[in-house]
Amino acid sequence: MNPMTPMLNTLAQDAPDSGVSALELVAAGGLTAYAIIALSVVAAALVVMHMVQLRRSSLIPPDVVDELEDLLERGDVDGAARYCRDEEHDCALTRILDAGLTRCKRSVFGWLELKSALEEAGQEQVARLYRSTDWLGLIAAIAPMLGLLGTVIGMVGAFDTISASAGFARPDQLAGDISKALVTTLMGLFLAIPATAAFTYFRNRIDALSTEIAATIEDLTAPLDTSGAAPGAGAGGASA
Repeated sequence: MNPMTPMLNTLAQDAPDSGVSALELVAAGGLTAYAIIALSVVAAALVVMHMVQLRRSSLIPPDVVDELEDLLERGDVDGAARYCRDEEHDCALTRILDAGLTRCKRSVFGWLELKSALEEAGQEQVARLYRSTDWLGLIAAIAPMLGLLGTVIGMVGAFDTISASAGFARPDQLAGDISKALVTTLMGLFLAIPATAAFTYFRNRIDALSTEIAATIEDLTAPLDTSGAAPGAGAGGASA
């Protein structure tokens, strides 16, 4: 069901004497009304997508954390890196950890590079999450303007009615034209308000989860040698 349908049905029911249906209200709003309805469908899809993506179990899977903790406590850095690169375990946590471990292994500074490498990889992943919410923020911003555009177009039509009737347009006819013109503004606000709330919620959710990811990675990498020893000196060095 379209997210706009309940609101349009309510409007139609509030004016039983007019005999105006929800579809007629949309038709009266013209192209801007259809554009707002299309945006409402996109916004609803984005909300559902982010509700799924921004779950703790999606970004910081407990089983992945347990396995990485076991590998890193044993000093098996190469095994942890391979585990992170496995597509089956792909998540924000493994992408950050893999980037950090890979970079510090290639650096001449060894494990001294680990912290900065993890911070940069973490910033990249968090920025990626933020960018994914930008479309929702854009919809929240342009929906009221689209509604206002539809209303302005409708008001121009109402004044054309006055002009065509030589200034003797019936008040009920003008009221009907203006009422239909204002529908698009209402539709735009009906979309923008929940979209803004969802956008703010998801941004705050990203903040909270990014802090939790950082704390988890700090706990995972705590057993690693940060004294500047050569990478791979853990399990690989012991076996040598």
